[in-house]
Amino acid sequence: MALRARVMGPGGGRRELLLVSAAFTALLVASILLLPSLLLRTGGAGPGFGPGGDQQPRYPVSFAYLISASSGDAARAARLLAALYHPANTYLLHLDREAPAEEHRRLAELVSARGVYARAGNVWVVGRPNLVTYRGPTMLTTTVHAVAVLLRLRRRWDWFVNLSASDYPLVTQDDMMEAFAGLPRDLNFIQHTSHLGWKIKKRARPVILDTALYEDGRAELIRPVNITTNLRRFPTAFKLYTGSAWTMLSRPFAEYVTMGWDNLPRTLLLYHANIISSPEFYFQTVACNSRRFRNATVNHDLHFIRWDNPPKQHPLHLTSRDYRRMLLSGAPFARKFREGDPVLDRIDRDILRRAGLGQFAYGGWCSESGEAGGGAALCGNPQEPGRKGAVKAGAGSRRLKALLGKALAPGNFRRKQCR
Repeated sequence: MALRARVMGPGGGRRELLLVSAAFTALLVASILLLPSLLLRTGGAGPGFGPGGDQQPRYPVSFAYLISASSGDAARAARLLAALYHPANTYLLHLDREAPAEEHRRLAELVSARGVYARAGNVWVVGRPNLVTYRGPTMLTTTVHAVAVLLRLRRRWDWFVNLSASDYPLVTQDDMMEAFAGLPRDLNFIQHTSHLGWKIKKRARPVILDTALYEDGRAELIRPVNITTNLRRFPTAFKLYTGSAWTMLSRPFAEYVTMGWDNLPRTLLLYHANIISSPEFYFQTVACNSRRFRNATVNHDLHFIRWDNPPKQHPLHLTSRDYRRMLLSGAPFARKFREGDPVLDRIDRDILRRAGLGQFAYGGWCSESGEAGGGAALCGNPQEPGRKGAVKAGAGSRRLKALLGKALAPGNFRRKQCR
């Protein structure tokens, strides 16, 4: 009901002022507060809602992928994207600025040719790519840049995954969703150790400069001629950790790295600007020196990688001879592969159930019309009623759950955490 109040006028007379009801006032204030968030949406209905605001089924979890590529990798990046694709996920492709303009156009054409990407609205290509130096801090800044972009897109995702064009999945995205659905959303999968060994002399102490940070068109590492006078002291303000450059970061940790409420992420980013292979140090050191995240860090990079003995700078290329070991590892990803290696076709056929390069991996959103032929269909409508929210996991989910169960077992999780 309306409320009336009497207010004294300037001349002493009385006038009545009609006040809106308290309920209507509250509704108006709420509408004003919600308006900015509605205007900032990237288009389409919000997560979990269809046209008209009706509640739609939601997928249990989703992932944000960065696919990094260098000159000559456009086709490989496009193939990896199709193998990883799911309409619930978010994808960002970065092709190094050193790649020729023709290859950048080729990647854009390969992505835009798939109409399903546009209909789902979840694939982006970096339009102004970074100049990246191999083993330099510009590799790290490109990853942090991608995290910031993926957060700003305001799409729902739970974990960030960085991959290169030489990686390939060993499970479907439905397998991933099924396996990660029951895990705490603050877990980070970062292989790490404080036992630096040979990296103390070869990585942590030498001071280097990455020319890509300050020169246009030049990407190389500069090392001082007299290395003995350019060795930094070991840090005492924090403990240095190292490990794999391939990580899976939780959304809370990704937000902390880009918008941290304390200064640790920015301090360590500056420190790592002069370290060789800084992507092998930064996320490990941030996570293990943070009180909040050190206890939520799983010591695993979720990759199958084969090294020679003793390990060198580059891992060995995987072939059909490694197929069985890849499966037995339970890892969701493997690296590295040569372009067009026959083992990739076998993974497509036997694991991802892709009948060809033009099709997507088997899943609840893209399966029914292809089941008779033994593979997934080339689905054109990711929002088709009855498919959205459906998850059809297979043997890959069981393998991945076994790996996660072992990594999170009390005897492994705490014992191997930030040591």
